Amino acid sequence: MSRSYFHLHLVSDSTGETLINVGRAAAVQYEGISAIEHVYPLVRSGAQLERVISEIKAAPGLVLYTLVGHELIERLEEACRETGSPTLNVLQPVHALLRSYLGATSTERPGAQHMLNAEYFKRIDAMNFTLAHDDGALPDDLDEADVLLIGVSRTSKTPTSIYLANRGLKTANLPLVPSMPLPPSFERAKKVLIVGLIASPERIVQIRQNRLLSLKADENSAYIDRESVADEIAASRRLCAKYRWPTIDVTRRSIEETAAAILDLYREHRLKFIAT
Repeated sequence: MSRSYFHLHLVSDSTGETLINVGRAAAVQYEGISAIEHVYPLVRSGAQLERVISEIKAAPGLVLYTLVGHELIERLEEACRETGSPTLNVLQPVHALLRSYLGATSTERPGAQHMLNAEYFKRIDAMNFTLAHDDGALPDDLDEADVLLIGVSRTSKTPTSIYLANRGLKTANLPLVPSMPLPPSFERAKKVLIVGLIASPERIVQIRQNRLLSLKADENSAYIDRESVADEIAASRRLCAKYRWPTIDVTRRSIEETAAAILDLYREHRLKFIAT
């Protein structure tokens, strides 16, 4: 099937992350059609907007925006009408709903969600902790973590940890290596949510083979042997069952889906301590 393309202009007075996520989440639902993204972050002046408009005129298409200044909005929509480019203020329906429910008006603060508040510094602290506790590093203070991910090699522990850190959770991860005992610090980490990440042997072997190819390493090892990998995964399952740690099969999950499942488990985990 041939693929068709369209221009998608994303105009933001902040970083543009919201628009990118919304645009991609919607566009991916249309099979055989791909968006050519034009991202314009930090558009906060008339001069900046005019440069954006010139690019929209050169490549008309859909325009999504998250501007809060009325003059900028009016100018952008006027220019888009002239070029026949449909526009949508992505946050406007949400603001309308909030206004009707709260009975209050919003303040026009571009990029307000990225202000340096306590939540921001919490994420930075979580990221620093997570990077320092990647792949089994510094295991002695695991009791300071919010989440600890365990699993055999190539179960996406590191990227999932970083994603969770960006959500404000101090996350450590530890690879499960055959014949290697768990660090003693595991016994002290009573309040930490420990989650086992598992995958099918076929998936692990595939990822490990690609890893060895990229490193130009020897492929004749137990590291990519189907039976050996299956034994590793079975051992990790038994370990999690022994300590009643929840497990998540990441074989067909994206990092975001895995992290969402862990966040749900973490909320339930925290409620246990609040209740006691």
